[in-house]
Amino acid sequence: MAWVEDRGSRSRVRYRRAGRTVTDSTYTCREDAEAEATRLNNATRAARRRYQPSPAPRLDEWVATWQAGHLAADSTLARYESLLRVHILPAFGSQRIDSITRQDVKAFARGLASHLADSSVRHIITLLGQILREAVDDHLMFFDPTARLRLRRLPREQRPFATATQVQQIAARMPDTITRTLVITAANTGMRISELTALSRADLHLAEARLHVSATTGALHEVRGHLTLGPPKTPAAVRDIALPPFLVDGLDRLLRSHPYDTVFCSPTGRWLWRTDYNNRRWRPACDGHPRSGWPPILTGMHFHDLRHTHRTWMDEDHTPEVLQAHRLGHAIPGIRGVYAHVTPTMTTRLLDSLQARWLDNGGYW
Repeated sequence: MAWVEDRGSRSRVRYRRAGRTVTDSTYTCREDAEAEATRLNNATRAARRRYQPSPAPRLDEWVATWQAGHLAADSTLARYESLLRVHILPAFGSQRIDSITRQDVKAFARGLASHLADSSVRHIITLLGQILREAVDDHLMFFDPTARLRLRRLPREQRPFATATQVQQIAARMPDTITRTLVITAANTGMRISELTALSRADLHLAEARLHVSATTGALHEVRGHLTLGPPKTPAAVRDIALPPFLVDGLDRLLRSHPYDTVFCSPTGRWLWRTDYNNRRWRPACDGHPRSGWPPILTGMHFHDLRHTHRTWMDEDHTPEVLQAHRLGHAIPGIRGVYAHVTPTMTTRLLDSLQARWLDNGGYW
């Protein structure tokens, strides 16, 4: 509701909108300000009588409607369904959406924070807000109770990156040519594991020293216990990635070592499951494995941290931002991205640096 505040010789009309206090207008006469506040309040009451349904749907009912029309990748929809089933609907499913208050959401977030990571809490509250904002747009409620909610953000350690020698050590602990080449390719291209495991022979253009991430089959998605090929994470992830000479040689050796169409596959030619590879191959190689006599190399390092590694190497080599973004499959925001372009000179310098790093650190296949 609107109210009047006196500011020196003037009076201003203020009200709350989307969690913020805003000024509507300022007057020299307080009576005029009070009249404007009354007009705003009457208009708000009329709008509520016009648009407020009776009764508003329960959250579980609205979620069913929202899910039926929401467009997103299958993997994203599966993640939403999990967050809804495990966290959101048990807390609010039986409530009418217009009865969910900001204090309810704050208490919910505080309870989640007691046993979940900050990022997980943020994902859950963001999804709840996304669903409720569409209810606001459909005039089912007036305000989004998650708007501008300040969530706890504790400091966290930076993700690790590997040196070229450490990458070689991790790769040497892989059980076969396929998984060894997978590690070295990831560190020297910055590709996501979903992009690497989706590569087919047709995506490799070794005579041109490049590989291609396809717009339609550029990522291997794990959804509800099934593996499917689909688009990569973002439009910017559709790209050609230039390869240094040693990696062209390594990929050529790999293709000659097995008959399958999938480049990085299981010994029987099937797609690789990320969780299985991580638990059985990656974690022992990084964390150490006493029964194999392996000491730790980089405890806690994720396979995704090889993207951090590639970015760090490019920083060491003074690679331009536009080429870094291109190799990682990112888009440079704003006008900087419009006027930035990758040139052959940039690419050649980077490939020379990657080749020199490989040779200087005892690289071999």
